[in-house]
Formats: sequence, C-alpha cells, structure tokens
Amino acid sequence: MLLTVSKRVDFSASRRLFSPNVSAEENRRLFGGETGARYGTGRNYTAYFVFAGEPDATTGMLINISEIKARAGAIIDDRYDHRFLNEDNESFRETVPTVENVARQLLHDIAPSFENNPAQLVAVHLRETPTRSATAYKNGAIEGNFWFDFSAARRTLSPRLSDAENQHLFGVSTHEHGHNYRARLTLRSDDAAPVFPVTQVEELMTNLRAELDHKNLSRDVAALRDRPTTTESLARFILQSGSSLDSLARVRLHERDDFFAEAQRDGRVFLGMRRSFSASHRLHVSSFTDEKNAELFGKCNNLRGHGHWYVTESTIGGEYDQRTGALFSFAGL
Repeated sequence: MLLTVSKRVDFSASRRLFSPNVSAEENRRLFGGETGARYGTGRNYTAYFVFAGEPDATTGMLINISEIKARAGAIIDDRYDHRFLNEDNESFRETVPTVENVARQLLHDIAPSFENNPAQLVAVHLRETPTRSATAYKNGAIEGNFWFDFSAARRTLSPRLSDAENQHLFGVSTHEHGHNYRARLTLRSDDAAPVFPVTQVEELMTNLRAELDHKNLSRDVAALRDRPTTTESLARFILQSGSSLDSLARVRLHERDDFFAEAQRDGRVFLGMRRSFSASHRLHVSSFTDEKNAELFGKCNNLRGHGHWYVTESTIGGEYDQRTGALFSFAGL
C-alpha cells in the first residue's frame, strides 16, 4: 500500500513562454500565441507537494503539514511568488517556464528541505489554470495535463447487445440523456527537458470538440455508430483519436464531477467514483502533555474538536469488455 499526504500552497507569478534558441515560428508552434507577450502573462498557481512514507506509530501522522507549509512556503516566497520567472528566478534564465518545467524546478528546489524527514517528497503537482497542469515525479518523469469539455446527449448501450441485454446492463441510462463532459489528456515524458506539442494538442482538442460537442453521440457521430456509448468506450475513443501524439499516455473522461473513466495507452481501463461525508475530530495524543499536543497540532487540538467535509475517490481497474463497452456491471448494485 502506498500512503501519501499532500499540502497545497498558492502563489502568483508571470512568465513568458519563449526560447531564444529557436525561431519565432518554432516558438509559436511549441508554445502558442502567448509566446509573443514580451513582458509575460500572469498565472495564479496552485502547487501540491506530495509526500510518501509510513505514518508515525504514536502521532499517526506521515508528516506534520505545518512543516510542509513553512519550508515549501519559504522557498516559494523567496523565488516564485510575485516574480517574473524569466528574469527574477535564475532557474528560468535559460529554461522556458512552462508549467511542466516550473513543477520540476519546484520539486528540485524543495526536496532538499526534507532530506532527513522519514516522509519523502515524491511529486509536485502544479495547476496553472483550470485547463493546464503538470506533475513532476521524483523518478524524473513529468506529466502535462490538458483539459477540454463538451456537452452531448447519448443513450448508454452497445450495438453488440440485444435490447434486453442493454436494458439489463444499463437500466435507465438506455434512455436518451446528456452530460457536460470534461476530458483530461495526460502527456508523459522521461526527458530532462520535456516540451509537449501544445499547438498539436490544442488542435486535437478543437477537432474533438467540433466532433462531439452538442451532438447526440448515439446518432450524430459517424465514428461512434458501431461502438458502445459507455463512458469507458468514449474515453478509449478520445485516446485513439490522439494516437499521433507519441507522448499521450492516458485520457480521463468525467461524465459527472463524481464519476469518470480513464483509458491508458497500454490498454488498461479504470473507473472512478467520488463520495463525500462530513465528520468532526480532534488531533490529540493521550500520552502527550497538553503543551506538547498544542505545539504539535495547534488549533487542530481544540478540546471541542473541529470538522471537515471529506471527499473520497475510489478507483477500480479490470478487463474492458469489447462487446458491452463496460469495465464493470452496475446491474446488481
């Protein structure tokens, strides 16, 4: 089992996506229209610092969250927040501050602060906008995420099943209905200086949106007429549509905020569901003095407790059924 804890830190910065080593035309191909902004464009970044390890047997904590905020926050305040990254941060004098490169540099800058900690910084996830984010991993891999949405109707069924089989498997979803879909394309690289083809990805998303948006997927999209219209099948279709992108590793398709299917380049398919609950607790170790509890847990040690709205996400994987278009049957639930 892998146990991780993450801490969010926000900062604001500007940057220019431009390399002096290539032509203006190549800059536009690599980075899109923003490359022409001589003085950069601004972003409100959200960074998630992900730690892995074993929880302390006494405190139950993998790492004290306040330590992450203090150590990571100090470096961000000094080098990133309210900076023009190309000129104010030495790391980006020669390196283009794409979201992938900023995520990787954050990992490089902050990991040494936790070298002697039992929990190690294993990844940094950086959200630049609602449609662009990246994750840098300790093993050197980097992932860039691109989101797009479309609104479409469908009947959830498979043309390879009888009406009775479809009704049994998909129930009320065989009736015409619709969703506001959100798709995430994840590109992955192990290169030291990854440059994902932004304009090529944007062209793919534009074409997919034109093909799928405000359409009845069961009737209006020729490429889907002989395919199941399950969420799993649609995720696979989007992945296959981007097969010319060598670095496209997986596609996650949300039909709702709390339900998604993910198709990966190696053929694996997953389903995910989110559920929430509300609860209260108090962070307190009975063998510690009141002073030590207060020092360790701060306000979370409040005698009367405090509460949170929790969100869980469960993901299952298995064998995709070509006939039904389903990974898992919900008929018996």
